[in-house]
Amino acid sequence: MERRKALGLIAATGAAASFTAAPSFGAETGRAAGAAGRGRTAAKGGYTFALDPNVKRTSVRFKNRYGIEVAADLYVPKKGRGKLPALVVSGPFGAVKEQSSGLYANEFARRGYVTLAFDPSFTGESGGMVRDVASPDIYTEDYSAAVDFLGLQKIVDRERIGAQAICGLSGMALTAAAADSRIKAVATASMYDMSRSISRGHEDYYTREQRQKVVDHLSRQRWIDAENGTYARLSHEVPFDENGNVAPSNRVLPKTLPADADPVTKIFFDYYRTERGYHPRSINSTTAWTGTTPMSFFAFPLMTNIDMLAPRKALLVAGADAHSRYYSEDVQAKAPGTVDLVIVPGADHVDLYDRKDLIPFDRLDEFFTENLA
Repeated sequence: MERRKALGLIAATGAAASFTAAPSFGAETGRAAGAAGRGRTAAKGGYTFALDPNVKRTSVRFKNRYGIEVAADLYVPKKGRGKLPALVVSGPFGAVKEQSSGLYANEFARRGYVTLAFDPSFTGESGGMVRDVASPDIYTEDYSAAVDFLGLQKIVDRERIGAQAICGLSGMALTAAAADSRIKAVATASMYDMSRSISRGHEDYYTREQRQKVVDHLSRQRWIDAENGTYARLSHEVPFDENGNVAPSNRVLPKTLPADADPVTKIFFDYYRTERGYHPRSINSTTAWTGTTPMSFFAFPLMTNIDMLAPRKALLVAGADAHSRYYSEDVQAKAPGTVDLVIVPGADHVDLYDRKDLIPFDRLDEFFTENLA
């Protein structure tokens, strides 16, 4: 499969216009060889990582300014004393707090930060209807709402709050920081600009004609959803077939990995569809976004006001072998005095989700220590 097609249609399983509910935990059973298991995840209470013994985790809820209840896990170092620095953590796009963001929150809490890993609105355990619809505006707001929550905690120094984002929630974190000066520093890992990716394709490959075809596809889907009274699950990054027609899928990832799967599909599958990172509430693990989700990403460009981040700083971490590396490089080029870039040798995009031997936590800790001083 051609690489760019794979990034929009990770698995060519065919279009579907019916609503598909995410299965309950453990509902997907009896997968064929090469499919996911959930043994480690289930053994860890539904989390894809083990909680550090020096960290306390508490399930919490708070509301954003749209009134949507956001579900989160608060991580606190057990030996923390006085007012501590704090970090808001979320991502990747289509993941939940029990996956990569929780792993990052757990690690930073081990190092002395109060951290908050949250499920974006409409996803995971967070509120909001319709389920599994994405909004760059509301997701950006979720970061600021998380800052509200952290700043009200007695153990948190509200003058030392930062954000750590992974993959597709990184653009929202940078956008939030540009508009909310309470966020004193931002770091990202495997950053994706979802507005750019969804509206222009990987490496901006969509032609003007293809962009119009995507808009027409989304517009037709609005009629279908209105007539059916429900919401289809379809590709959020719309691919094209060999005849130049839009070819959406009803899953982000296939149930089983095809023998001829491209490298990008393989790395995502290896995380979301295996015991390494599978979670039943993760859209990427089980289903797809609502089919009209891309409309708001055409309408809402992220990071337009990145210049407003200064004099605060950002640190972007990308794998040397990541297909997404160019997003971080382009943001750093736009704001070289504000944004620093760290390239991790030997790492691909997904390695920075959970490979603690590759994620430069020491460098990230150093960055936040300096910029949340």
